[in-house]
Amino acid sequence: MTSPSSLPKMAPADRKPDLLIVDDDPLITDTLDYSLGNDYQVMVAASRAQVHALLRQLDRVPGLALIDLGLPPSPHRPDEGFRLISELLAASPTMKIIVLSGQNDEANARHARAIGAMEFVPKPCPPDRLRALLAQVSRAPAAESANDPDRAIIGASPAIERLRQQIAQYAAAPFPVLIEGESGSGKELVARALHMRSGHAARPLVALNCAAIAPTLVEPTLFGHARGAFTGATGAHAGYFEDATDSTLFLDEIGELPIELQSKLLRVLEDGEFQRVGETTSRHSNARVIAATNRDLRQEVKAGRFRGDLYHRLSVFAITVPPLRDLDEDRLLLLDHFRSRYATPAGSAGREPFALDDESRRIWMQYGFPGNVRELRNIVIRLSTKYPGAQVTPAQLLAEMDVEAAVAGPVSVPPISGRPDASGDSGSIESARRHLASARQVDLDQLLHEWEQSYIQAALFLTHGNLAQAARLLGLRRTTLYSRMQARDRGAD
Repeated sequence: MTSPSSLPKMAPADRKPDLLIVDDDPLITDTLDYSLGNDYQVMVAASRAQVHALLRQLDRVPGLALIDLGLPPSPHRPDEGFRLISELLAASPTMKIIVLSGQNDEANARHARAIGAMEFVPKPCPPDRLRALLAQVSRAPAAESANDPDRAIIGASPAIERLRQQIAQYAAAPFPVLIEGESGSGKELVARALHMRSGHAARPLVALNCAAIAPTLVEPTLFGHARGAFTGATGAHAGYFEDATDSTLFLDEIGELPIELQSKLLRVLEDGEFQRVGETTSRHSNARVIAATNRDLRQEVKAGRFRGDLYHRLSVFAITVPPLRDLDEDRLLLLDHFRSRYATPAGSAGREPFALDDESRRIWMQYGFPGNVRELRNIVIRLSTKYPGAQVTPAQLLAEMDVEAAVAGPVSVPPISGRPDASGDSGSIESARRHLASARQVDLDQLLHEWEQSYIQAALFLTHGNLAQAARLLGLRRTTLYSRMQARDRGAD
Protein backbone atom coordinates (compact mmCIF):
# COMPACT_ATOMS: atom_id res chain seq x y z
CA MET A 1 0.00 0.00 0.00
CA THR A 2 1.13 3.55 -0.69
CA SER A 3 0.96 6.35 1.86
CA PRO A 4 -1.40 9.19 0.96
CA SER A 5 1.15 11.76 2.15
CA SER A 6 3.79 10.42 -0.25
CA LEU A 7 1.60 10.04 -3.32
CA PRO A 8 2.06 12.17 -6.43
CA LYS A 9 -0.18 15.19 -6.20
CA MET A 10 -0.76 15.87 -9.89
CA ALA A 11 -2.76 13.77 -12.31
CA PRO A 12 -1.07 12.64 -15.55
CA ALA A 13 -1.57 14.96 -18.50
CA ASP A 14 -3.83 12.48 -20.26
CA ARG A 15 -6.19 12.07 -17.31
CA LYS A 16 -8.83 14.37 -15.93
CA PRO A 17 -8.08 15.78 -12.46
CA ASP A 18 -9.53 13.81 -9.56
CA LEU A 19 -12.42 15.29 -7.57
CA LEU A 20 -13.67 13.79 -4.32
CA ILE A 21 -17.31 14.60 -3.45
CA VAL A 22 -18.50 13.81 0.09
CA ASP A 23 -22.22 14.18 0.77
CA ASP A 24 -24.81 11.82 2.24
CA ASP A 25 -27.55 12.98 -0.14
CA PRO A 26 -27.46 10.74 -3.25
CA LEU A 27 -29.49 13.25 -5.25
CA ILE A 28 -26.77 15.86 -4.74
CA THR A 29 -23.88 13.50 -5.47
CA ASP A 30 -25.60 12.13 -8.60
CA THR A 31 -26.29 15.66 -9.85
CA LEU A 32 -22.72 16.80 -9.23
CA ASP A 33 -21.29 13.66 -10.80
CA TYR A 34 -23.37 14.27 -13.91
CA SER A 35 -22.61 17.99 -14.17
CA LEU A 36 -18.89 17.80 -13.36
CA GLY A 37 -18.04 14.42 -14.84
CA ASN A 38 -16.89 15.83 -18.18
CA ASP A 39 -14.18 17.89 -16.49
CA TYR A 40 -13.20 15.73 -13.52
CA GLN A 41 -12.65 12.12 -12.51
CA VAL A 42 -15.38 12.14 -9.85
CA MET A 43 -15.24 9.92 -6.76
CA VAL A 44 -18.13 9.88 -4.30
CA ALA A 45 -18.42 9.03 -0.60
CA ALA A 46 -21.26 9.51 1.88
CA SER A 47 -19.34 9.53 5.19
CA ARG A 48 -15.90 9.84 6.76
CA ALA A 49 -15.62 6.06 6.97
CA GLN A 50 -16.35 5.71 3.26
CA VAL A 51 -13.73 8.35 2.45
CA HIS A 52 -11.06 6.44 4.34
CA ALA A 53 -12.07 3.18 2.68
CA LEU A 54 -11.95 4.85 -0.73
CA LEU A 55 -8.53 6.43 -0.17
CA ARG A 56 -7.04 3.07 0.79
CA GLN A 57 -8.00 1.76 -2.66
CA LEU A 58 -6.48 4.65 -4.63
CA ASP A 59 -2.92 5.06 -5.83
CA ARG A 60 -2.99 8.79 -5.06
CA VAL A 61 -5.00 11.29 -3.05
CA PRO A 62 -7.40 13.48 -5.10
CA GLY A 63 -6.19 17.04 -5.51
CA LEU A 64 -9.70 18.54 -5.14
CA ALA A 65 -12.58 17.84 -2.77
CA LEU A 66 -16.15 19.07 -2.29
CA ILE A 67 -17.25 18.30 1.26
CA ASP A 68 -20.56 18.66 3.06
CA LEU A 69 -20.28 19.43 6.78
CA GLY A 70 -23.37 17.54 7.96
CA LEU A 71 -22.26 13.92 7.57
CA PRO A 72 -23.41 10.72 9.31
CA PRO A 73 -23.75 9.89 12.12
CA SER A 74 -24.60 13.53 12.97
CA PRO A 75 -26.03 15.03 9.77
CA HIS A 76 -27.40 18.06 11.60
CA ARG A 77 -24.04 19.04 13.11
CA PRO A 78 -20.82 20.11 11.35
CA ASP A 79 -18.43 18.10 13.53
CA GLU A 80 -17.90 15.18 11.13
CA GLY A 81 -17.23 17.52 8.22
CA PHE A 82 -14.70 19.55 10.21
CA ARG A 83 -12.97 16.37 11.32
CA LEU A 84 -12.80 15.05 7.78
CA ILE A 85 -11.27 18.30 6.49
CA SER A 86 -8.53 18.08 9.13
CA GLU A 87 -7.86 14.42 8.34
CA LEU A 88 -7.66 14.96 4.58
CA LEU A 89 -5.24 17.86 4.95
CA ALA A 90 -3.14 15.83 7.38
CA ALA A 91 -2.94 13.08 4.76
CA SER A 92 -2.29 15.47 1.86
CA PRO A 93 -1.48 19.11 2.74
CA THR A 94 -1.73 20.11 -0.94
CA MET A 95 -5.36 19.03 -1.28
CA LYS A 96 -7.69 21.92 -2.14
CA ILE A 97 -11.02 21.67 -0.32
CA ILE A 98 -14.28 23.50 -0.96
CA VAL A 99 -17.09 23.14 1.57
CA LEU A 100 -20.51 22.79 -0.06
CA SER A 101 -22.96 22.78 2.81
CA GLY A 102 -26.51 23.51 3.84
CA GLN A 103 -25.24 24.49 7.30
CA ASN A 104 -24.75 28.07 6.25
CA ASP A 105 -24.00 29.64 9.62
CA GLU A 106 -21.23 32.21 9.18
CA ALA A 107 -19.34 30.75 12.14
CA ASN A 108 -19.23 27.37 10.35
CA ALA A 109 -17.90 29.02 7.21
CA ARG A 110 -15.14 30.81 9.08
CA HIS A 111 -14.14 27.74 11.07
CA ALA A 112 -14.02 25.60 7.90
CA ARG A 113 -11.66 28.14 6.35
CA ALA A 114 -9.59 28.34 9.52
CA ILE A 115 -8.84 24.61 9.52
CA GLY A 116 -7.86 24.61 5.86
CA ALA A 117 -10.83 24.77 3.47
CA MET A 118 -10.21 27.22 0.64
CA GLU A 119 -13.85 28.22 0.13
CA PHE A 120 -17.30 27.79 1.70
CA VAL A 121 -20.27 27.60 -0.68
CA PRO A 122 -23.86 27.52 0.63
CA LYS A 123 -26.35 25.08 -0.86
CA PRO A 124 -27.90 25.17 -3.35
CA CYS A 125 -25.14 26.21 -5.74
CA PRO A 126 -25.66 26.37 -9.54
CA PRO A 127 -23.37 23.87 -11.33
CA ASP A 128 -21.90 26.61 -13.54
CA ARG A 129 -20.79 28.65 -10.53
CA LEU A 130 -19.39 25.55 -8.85
CA ARG A 131 -17.51 24.59 -12.01
CA ALA A 132 -15.99 28.09 -12.22
CA LEU A 133 -15.00 28.00 -8.55
CA LEU A 134 -13.34 24.58 -8.92
CA ALA A 135 -11.37 25.84 -11.91
CA GLN A 136 -10.30 28.92 -9.93
CA VAL A 137 -9.20 26.90 -6.91
CA SER A 138 -7.37 24.41 -9.14
CA ARG A 139 -5.22 27.21 -10.55
CA ALA A 140 -4.00 28.31 -7.12
CA PRO A 141 -0.40 27.16 -6.54
CA ALA A 142 0.11 24.21 -4.21
CA ALA A 143 1.69 24.37 -0.78
CA GLU A 144 5.30 25.39 -0.31
CA SER A 145 8.07 23.04 -1.38
CA ALA A 146 10.96 22.39 0.98
CA ASN A 147 13.55 21.61 -1.69
CA ASP A 148 15.27 24.80 -0.56
CA PRO A 149 14.98 24.57 3.24
CA ASP A 150 16.22 28.12 3.79
CA ARG A 151 13.43 29.59 1.65
CA ALA A 152 10.60 27.24 2.62
CA ILE A 153 10.47 28.37 6.26
CA ILE A 154 9.45 32.04 6.28
CA GLY A 155 10.12 34.32 9.23
CA ALA A 156 12.67 36.49 11.04
CA SER A 157 11.39 36.22 14.62
CA PRO A 158 13.62 34.74 17.36
CA ALA A 159 11.39 31.63 17.41
CA ILE A 160 11.87 30.98 13.69
CA GLU A 161 15.60 31.71 13.89
CA ARG A 162 15.84 29.16 16.69
CA LEU A 163 13.89 26.70 14.54
CA ARG A 164 16.39 27.15 11.70
CA GLN A 165 19.29 26.68 14.10
CA GLN A 166 17.81 23.44 15.41
CA ILE A 167 17.30 22.15 11.86
CA ALA A 168 20.92 22.92 10.99
CA GLN A 169 22.14 21.39 14.25
CA TYR A 170 20.14 18.14 14.08
CA ALA A 171 19.98 17.49 10.33
CA ALA A 172 23.22 15.55 9.92
CA ALA A 173 22.82 13.39 13.05
CA PRO A 174 21.56 9.80 12.56
CA PHE A 175 19.26 9.95 15.59
CA PRO A 176 15.46 10.33 15.59
CA VAL A 177 13.82 13.76 15.74
CA LEU A 178 10.37 14.45 17.19
CA ILE A 179 8.60 17.50 15.72
CA GLU A 180 5.76 18.85 17.84
CA GLY A 181 3.32 21.57 16.88
CA GLU A 182 -0.27 22.50 16.14
CA SER A 183 -2.06 21.53 12.95
CA GLY A 184 -1.13 23.78 10.05
CA SER A 185 2.06 25.09 11.69
CA GLY A 186 4.44 23.54 9.15
CA LYS A 187 5.74 20.33 10.75
CA GLU A 188 6.12 18.58 7.38
CA LEU A 189 8.18 21.52 6.07
CA VAL A 190 10.52 21.11 9.03
CA ALA A 191 10.82 17.35 8.36
CA ARG A 192 11.65 17.95 4.71
CA ALA A 193 14.15 20.65 5.62
CA LEU A 194 15.88 18.21 7.99
CA HIS A 195 16.02 15.64 5.19
CA MET A 196 17.33 18.12 2.61
CA ARG A 197 20.15 19.20 4.94
CA SER A 198 21.09 15.62 5.83
CA GLY A 199 23.43 13.27 4.03
CA HIS A 200 20.37 11.56 2.49
CA ALA A 201 19.18 14.51 0.40
CA ALA A 202 19.97 12.71 -2.86
CA ARG A 203 17.34 10.07 -2.04
CA PRO A 204 13.62 10.84 -1.71
CA LEU A 205 12.03 11.35 1.67
CA VAL A 206 9.63 8.48 2.47
CA ALA A 207 6.55 9.76 4.31
CA LEU A 208 3.69 7.96 6.05
CA ASN A 209 0.76 9.61 7.79
CA CYS A 210 -0.17 7.24 10.61
CA ALA A 211 -3.67 8.73 10.83
CA ALA A 212 -4.44 8.27 7.14
CA ILE A 213 -4.58 4.48 6.94
CA ALA A 214 -6.52 1.79 8.78
CA PRO A 215 -4.83 0.53 11.98
CA THR A 216 -4.80 -3.02 10.57
CA LEU A 217 -2.70 -1.85 7.61
CA VAL A 218 -0.09 0.13 9.54
CA GLU A 219 2.12 -2.89 10.28
CA PRO A 220 2.35 -4.26 6.69
CA THR A 221 2.76 -0.72 5.40
CA LEU A 222 5.71 -0.03 7.71
CA PHE A 223 7.38 -3.44 7.68
CA GLY A 224 6.13 -5.09 4.50
CA HIS A 225 4.45 -8.49 4.16
CA ALA A 226 4.92 -11.94 2.65
CA ARG A 227 2.66 -13.42 0.03
CA GLY A 228 -0.51 -14.80 1.62
CA ALA A 229 0.18 -13.08 4.95
CA PHE A 230 -3.42 -11.82 4.99
CA THR A 231 -6.43 -11.65 2.72
CA GLY A 232 -5.52 -9.71 -0.39
CA ALA A 233 -1.75 -10.18 -0.03
CA THR A 234 -1.28 -11.75 -3.46
CA GLY A 235 2.45 -11.09 -3.48
CA ALA A 236 5.36 -10.15 -1.24
CA HIS A 237 5.74 -6.42 -0.64
CA ALA A 238 8.47 -4.28 0.90
CA GLY A 239 7.48 -1.86 3.63
CA TYR A 240 8.41 1.74 4.26
CA PHE A 241 11.44 0.90 6.39
CA GLU A 242 12.93 -0.97 3.44
CA ASP A 243 11.94 1.79 1.01
CA ALA A 244 13.70 4.32 3.26
CA THR A 245 17.03 2.49 3.27
CA ASP A 246 19.84 5.08 3.21
CA SER A 247 17.19 7.80 3.46
CA THR A 248 14.72 9.39 5.86
CA LEU A 249 11.37 7.97 7.02
CA PHE A 250 8.91 10.63 8.13
CA LEU A 251 6.14 9.32 10.38
CA ASP A 252 3.50 12.04 10.61
CA GLU A 253 0.80 11.95 13.33
CA ILE A 254 2.86 9.40 15.28
CA GLY A 255 0.44 9.76 18.20
CA GLU A 256 -2.10 7.78 16.14
CA LEU A 257 0.14 4.70 15.96
CA PRO A 258 -1.71 1.74 17.56
CA ILE A 259 -0.30 0.87 20.97
CA GLU A 260 0.25 -2.77 19.94
CA LEU A 261 2.63 -1.69 17.15
CA GLN A 262 4.65 0.71 19.23
CA SER A 263 6.91 -2.04 20.61
CA LYS A 264 7.82 -3.12 17.07
CA LEU A 265 8.68 0.44 16.11
CA LEU A 266 10.78 0.71 19.25
CA ARG A 267 12.75 -2.40 18.24
CA VAL A 268 13.58 -0.93 14.84
CA LEU A 269 14.72 2.29 16.45
CA GLU A 270 16.87 0.37 18.94
CA ASP A 271 18.69 -2.08 16.65
CA GLY A 272 17.31 -1.59 13.13
CA GLU A 273 15.71 -5.06 13.02
CA PHE A 274 12.18 -5.93 11.90
CA GLN A 275 10.23 -8.70 10.20
CA ARG A 276 7.77 -8.55 7.36
CA VAL A 277 4.27 -9.65 8.30
CA GLY A 278 4.07 -13.41 7.65
CA GLU A 279 7.85 -13.94 7.74
CA THR A 280 10.27 -15.10 10.45
CA THR A 281 13.42 -13.79 8.78
CA SER A 282 14.79 -10.65 10.37
CA ARG A 283 15.60 -7.71 8.11
CA HIS A 284 17.57 -4.58 8.81
CA SER A 285 16.93 -0.91 8.10
CA ASN A 286 19.20 2.09 8.57
CA ALA A 287 16.44 4.61 7.85
CA ARG A 288 16.68 7.81 9.88
CA VAL A 289 13.27 8.35 11.54
CA ILE A 290 11.62 11.75 11.93
CA ALA A 291 8.23 11.77 13.67
CA ALA A 292 5.67 14.54 14.07
CA THR A 293 2.59 15.02 16.22
CA ASN A 294 0.05 17.66 17.18
CA ARG A 295 -0.65 15.83 20.43
CA ASP A 296 1.14 16.23 23.74
CA LEU A 297 2.84 12.82 23.85
CA ARG A 298 3.82 13.31 27.48
CA GLN A 299 0.12 13.43 28.37
CA GLU A 300 -0.50 10.46 26.06
CA VAL A 301 2.14 8.51 27.99
CA LYS A 302 0.47 9.39 31.31
CA ALA A 303 -2.89 8.27 29.89
CA GLY A 304 -1.42 4.93 28.79
CA ARG A 305 -1.99 5.56 25.10
CA PHE A 306 1.67 5.90 24.16
CA ARG A 307 4.71 3.99 25.38
CA GLY A 308 7.08 6.02 27.49
CA ASP A 309 10.16 4.20 26.22
CA LEU A 310 9.13 4.87 22.60
CA TYR A 311 8.53 8.53 23.39
CA HIS A 312 12.01 8.91 24.86
CA ARG A 313 13.56 7.06 21.90
CA LEU A 314 11.77 9.25 19.36
CA SER A 315 12.61 12.49 21.15
CA VAL A 316 16.41 12.16 21.21
CA PHE A 317 16.13 15.52 19.48
CA ALA A 318 12.89 17.48 19.85
CA ILE A 319 11.75 20.47 17.81
CA THR A 320 8.66 22.51 18.66
CA VAL A 321 7.18 24.44 15.73
CA PRO A 322 5.74 27.65 17.22
CA PRO A 323 2.11 28.58 16.55
CA LEU A 324 1.60 31.55 14.29
CA ARG A 325 -0.01 33.62 17.06
CA ASP A 326 3.41 33.73 18.79
CA LEU A 327 5.35 34.95 15.75
CA ASP A 328 4.47 38.66 15.81
CA GLU A 329 5.95 40.41 12.75
CA ASP A 330 6.36 37.11 10.90
CA ARG A 331 2.65 37.36 10.15
CA LEU A 332 3.47 40.34 7.94
CA LEU A 333 6.37 38.53 6.27
CA LEU A 334 4.09 35.60 5.52
CA LEU A 335 1.42 38.01 4.28
CA ASP A 336 3.91 39.57 1.86
CA HIS A 337 5.27 36.18 0.81
CA PHE A 338 1.91 34.61 -0.03
CA ARG A 339 0.46 37.84 -1.39
CA SER A 340 3.28 38.05 -3.94
CA ARG A 341 3.04 34.35 -4.68
CA TYR A 342 -0.68 34.37 -5.39
CA ALA A 343 -0.88 37.76 -7.08
CA THR A 344 -0.24 36.24 -10.53
CA PRO A 345 -1.60 32.69 -10.54
CA ALA A 346 -1.72 30.73 -13.77
CA GLY A 347 -4.25 32.27 -16.14
CA SER A 348 -4.26 35.65 -14.36
CA ALA A 349 -1.12 37.39 -15.65
CA GLY A 350 -0.78 40.95 -14.46
CA ARG A 351 -3.04 40.62 -11.42
CA GLU A 352 -1.91 43.04 -8.71
CA PRO A 353 -1.74 42.05 -5.05
CA PHE A 354 -4.28 43.43 -2.60
CA ALA A 355 -3.30 45.83 0.21
CA LEU A 356 -4.46 46.21 3.82
CA ASP A 357 -5.43 49.60 5.19
CA ASP A 358 -4.04 50.62 8.58
CA GLU A 359 -6.92 49.20 10.60
CA SER A 360 -6.96 45.94 8.62
CA ARG A 361 -3.25 45.61 9.23
CA ARG A 362 -3.80 46.02 12.97
CA ILE A 363 -6.52 43.35 12.92
CA TRP A 364 -4.16 41.07 10.98
CA MET A 365 -1.52 41.45 13.69
CA GLN A 366 -3.98 40.82 16.53
CA TYR A 367 -5.77 37.82 15.03
CA GLY A 368 -4.85 34.47 16.57
CA PHE A 369 -4.80 32.35 13.34
CA PRO A 370 -6.09 29.13 14.95
CA GLY A 371 -5.30 27.27 11.71
CA ASN A 372 -1.74 28.67 11.70
CA VAL A 373 0.20 29.16 8.43
CA ARG A 374 -2.22 27.02 6.44
CA GLU A 375 -5.10 29.31 7.45
CA LEU A 376 -3.07 32.44 6.70
CA ARG A 377 -2.21 31.12 3.24
CA ASN A 378 -5.83 30.36 2.44
CA ILE A 379 -6.97 33.80 3.64
CA VAL A 380 -4.42 35.38 1.30
CA ILE A 381 -5.62 33.21 -1.59
CA ARG A 382 -9.23 34.31 -1.04
CA LEU A 383 -8.35 37.98 -0.67
CA SER A 384 -6.14 37.81 -3.78
CA THR A 385 -9.04 36.38 -5.74
CA LYS A 386 -11.76 38.68 -4.43
CA TYR A 387 -9.91 42.00 -4.19
CA PRO A 388 -7.00 42.05 -6.69
CA GLY A 389 -5.26 45.41 -6.66
CA ALA A 390 -7.70 46.78 -4.07
CA GLN A 391 -7.36 47.96 -0.49
CA VAL A 392 -9.01 45.46 1.84
CA THR A 393 -11.23 47.00 4.52
CA PRO A 394 -11.59 45.69 8.09
CA ALA A 395 -15.07 44.32 7.31
CA GLN A 396 -13.76 42.44 4.25
CA LEU A 397 -10.85 41.02 6.22
CA LEU A 398 -12.91 39.98 9.23
CA ALA A 399 -15.30 38.14 6.91
CA GLU A 400 -12.43 35.75 6.08
CA MET A 401 -11.38 35.16 9.69
CA ASP A 402 -12.61 32.80 12.39
CA VAL A 403 -12.67 35.61 14.96
CA GLU A 404 -14.86 33.64 17.34
CA ALA A 405 -12.35 30.78 17.52
CA ALA A 406 -9.25 32.72 18.47
CA VAL A 407 -8.21 36.33 18.78
CA ALA A 408 -4.80 37.06 20.26
CA GLY A 409 -6.02 39.85 22.51
CA PRO A 410 -8.97 42.13 21.81
CA VAL A 411 -9.06 43.49 18.27
CA SER A 412 -9.76 47.15 18.81
CA VAL A 413 -11.31 49.74 16.55
CA PRO A 414 -9.81 53.24 16.26
CA PRO A 415 -11.21 56.13 18.32
CA ILE A 416 -14.40 57.61 16.89
CA SER A 417 -13.50 60.78 15.02
CA GLY A 418 -14.60 64.05 16.63
CA ARG A 419 -14.11 62.89 20.21
CA PRO A 420 -11.00 63.17 22.39
CA ASP A 421 -9.20 59.86 22.74
CA ALA A 422 -8.31 58.59 26.18
CA SER A 423 -4.78 57.38 25.59
CA GLY A 424 -3.33 59.97 27.95
CA ASP A 425 -0.76 61.44 25.55
CA SER A 426 -0.26 65.23 25.20
CA GLY A 427 -2.39 65.39 22.04
CA SER A 428 -5.41 63.78 23.65
CA ILE A 429 -5.05 65.93 26.78
CA GLU A 430 -4.96 69.05 24.62
CA SER A 431 -8.03 67.80 22.79
CA ALA A 432 -9.85 67.30 26.08
CA ARG A 433 -8.75 70.75 27.28
CA ARG A 434 -10.21 72.39 24.18
CA HIS A 435 -13.41 70.41 24.57
CA LEU A 436 -13.81 71.48 28.21
CA ALA A 437 -12.98 75.12 27.39
CA SER A 438 -15.57 75.29 24.63
CA ALA A 439 -18.40 73.59 26.54
CA ARG A 440 -20.50 75.28 29.18
CA GLN A 441 -20.84 72.06 31.10
CA VAL A 442 -19.58 68.51 30.52
CA ASP A 443 -21.44 65.45 31.74
CA LEU A 444 -18.57 62.95 32.00
CA ASP A 445 -20.86 59.97 32.57
CA GLN A 446 -22.86 60.87 29.46
CA LEU A 447 -19.66 61.41 27.45
CA LEU A 448 -18.28 58.01 28.45
CA HIS A 449 -21.64 56.43 27.67
CA GLU A 450 -21.59 57.96 24.19
CA TRP A 451 -18.06 56.69 23.62
CA GLU A 452 -19.14 53.22 24.65
CA GLN A 453 -22.13 53.21 22.33
CA SER A 454 -20.00 54.48 19.43
CA TYR A 455 -17.56 51.62 19.90
CA ILE A 456 -20.39 49.10 20.17
CA GLN A 457 -21.90 50.37 16.93
CA ALA A 458 -18.49 50.26 15.21
CA ALA A 459 -17.88 46.68 16.39
CA LEU A 460 -21.32 45.54 15.23
CA PHE A 461 -20.71 47.19 11.85
CA LEU A 462 -17.32 45.48 11.40
CA THR A 463 -18.75 42.06 12.31
CA HIS A 464 -21.96 42.42 10.29
CA GLY A 465 -24.05 42.34 13.46
CA ASN A 466 -22.50 39.15 14.91
CA LEU A 467 -22.81 39.69 18.66
CA ALA A 468 -20.20 37.12 19.70
CA GLN A 469 -17.57 38.49 17.34
CA ALA A 470 -18.37 42.09 18.30
CA ALA A 471 -17.88 41.17 21.97
CA ARG A 472 -14.45 39.74 21.13
CA LEU A 473 -13.47 42.91 19.30
CA LEU A 474 -14.37 44.93 22.40
CA GLY A 475 -12.75 42.57 24.88
CA LEU A 476 -16.10 41.82 26.56
CA ARG A 477 -18.10 38.74 27.36
CA ARG A 478 -21.06 38.28 25.06
CA THR A 479 -23.52 38.54 27.97
CA THR A 480 -21.88 41.80 29.09
CA LEU A 481 -22.18 43.32 25.64
CA TYR A 482 -25.81 42.24 25.41
CA SER A 483 -26.58 43.83 28.80
CA ARG A 484 -25.00 47.12 27.74
CA MET A 485 -26.95 47.12 24.49
CA GLN A 486 -30.17 46.52 26.43
CA ALA A 487 -29.30 49.41 28.74
CA ARG A 488 -28.80 51.63 25.67
CA ASP A 489 -32.19 50.60 24.26
CA ARG A 490 -33.90 51.28 27.58
CA GLY A 491 -32.27 54.72 27.65
CA ALA A 492 -33.51 55.42 24.13
CA ASP A 493 -37.06 54.59 25.21
